[in-house]
Amino acid sequence: MELDTDALLAAVTENDFTGVIRVEAGEECLFEQAFGMADRAHGIPNTADTQFGMASGSKTFTALAVLSLVAEGTMALDDSVRRWLGSDLPQIDDAVTVRHLLGHRSGVGEYLDDDADADEYLMPGSMHSYASPEDFVPLLDVPMLAAPGSGFEYSNGGFVLLGLLAQRASGVRYQELVRERVLRPAGLQHTDFLRSDELPGSAAVGYLYPDSLRTNIFHLPIEGSADGGAYLTVGDARTFWLALATGAIVPSELVDEMTTPVPDHDPEWPYGLGLWLPRPGGVWAMVGADAGVEMKSEHVPAHDLTWTVLANESDKAGPMMKHLRLWREAALE
Repeated sequence: MELDTDALLAAVTENDFTGVIRVEAGEECLFEQAFGMADRAHGIPNTADTQFGMASGSKTFTALAVLSLVAEGTMALDDSVRRWLGSDLPQIDDAVTVRHLLGHRSGVGEYLDDDADADEYLMPGSMHSYASPEDFVPLLDVPMLAAPGSGFEYSNGGFVLLGLLAQRASGVRYQELVRERVLRPAGLQHTDFLRSDELPGSAAVGYLYPDSLRTNIFHLPIEGSADGGAYLTVGDARTFWLALATGAIVPSELVDEMTTPVPDHDPEWPYGLGLWLPRPGGVWAMVGADAGVEMKSEHVPAHDLTWTVLANESDKAGPMMKHLRLWREAALE
C-alpha cells in the first residue's frame, strides 16, 4: 500500500502548504510531516504535535455529545426542538427535530455566510462576546429557509442550535459537555476548546494570507462553539476515529445512525448525522474550513486507514487531500 510521497511533497511545495499531514494504515504510519510556521512572528515551526483549529470539523463532536444524551434518554432523535427552546426563537418551526438538525435537514435559517471569502468579518459585535451557544441566540432568530425534512442544506446555525439544546437539556456548559462526553471517553489528550486570547505554545496561530502576520483572531468566536472551533493534533485525529469505530464514545447502534446517509444528500458527498460519508462507500470524514483554518480527516474503518491534513492558513488542505484520495481509491481497489 505505497503512498506517492513525491507527488504529495510536490503539492506541498506548489501550494506553500503550512500545517501537518499524517497517513496511517493499521499500526503503520506511512507518512507524517509538518510544514511552515505555527507562529510566524516568533519563528515557531509546526510539528506533528501542534494543535490546529478544526473549524467545522468539530461539528462531529457536537453530534456525539447530543447522541450521548440520546443514549442515556435525556434527549431523543425525534424530539421537537421546541421542548428546550420554550418561547425562544419563535421563527423556528415546531416540527424541527434533533434528527433534522444532525442531518442538516431542518430548514432553519442561517446566521453565517458559509460561502464568504475567508478574510471577511461575518459576525456582528466583538468576538469575545461569543463564548456559549446562548450568546448566539439573537443571531439564530431568523426565518426558516425550508420546511423541516424537505431537503439537505448544510447549516452552521442548525449546529449552534444543537449545542444550545444539549446545553439546556444537560445543564452543562457546551464546551464542558463535549469534554465529558466525547474528548475524555475517546482518550483525546491534545484536543480541546482553546480561547484565542490565551492560546498555549502548542497551538498554531491561524493566518489569513501567505507571508503575512495577519491572524484570524477578529474573525472567529473567542472560543469554539457547537458549529466548530475546537483544536486537535493529527495523532488525536487517529485516536478519535478508532474510539468512534469501537463504540467508546456512543453505542454502536448510534454510530450506525451517524454513518447512514440521510435522504436528499449529494450523491458524491453524502452526510449522516454529524459525519460526511464521501464516495466510495465506507469512508467517514470530518471537514472544516474557516478564516485561517482548514482541516480534513478521513477514516475507513473496514481497512483501518486514516489520513489527516491540518492547516493554519485558509484554503491549504484541499490540494493535499486530492492526492491522498487518489491513494485511497487505489488502496481500496
